[in-house]
Amino acid sequence: MTSADELKKRREKEALRIRTSLNRQRSVQHSNTKGGENTVAFVEERLCIGCDQCDIVCDDDAIELYKVDMRSPLMNVESNRKARIIRDACTGCRLCVLACPTDAITMIDR
Repeated sequence: MTSADELKKRREKEALRIRTSLNRQRSVQHSNTKGGENTVAFVEERLCIGCDQCDIVCDDDAIELYKVDMRSPLMNVESNRKARIIRDACTGCRLCVLACPTDAITMIDR
């Protein structure tokens, strides 16, 4: 029978393996995403869920959230938030692309 200490060690080891794997994937995604001064972030509104993750990681204050009318007749909510990129403030750092859980943000040429 597995003891509580052994189980705890196995869980910690598995958590470390998963964290390492996710970090490796994130660095591959970062290296494959174009960025720099000649690029700017672009938000595809239909994919944006207004989670605020991009705004949190943006050090340049290049992202603002705005309200739009809900399009779903199933939800009784007046408005939903969406992200918008402020092009002049965006430095092309790609942090928002990595933070977006729905892949709503991509980098495009200026």
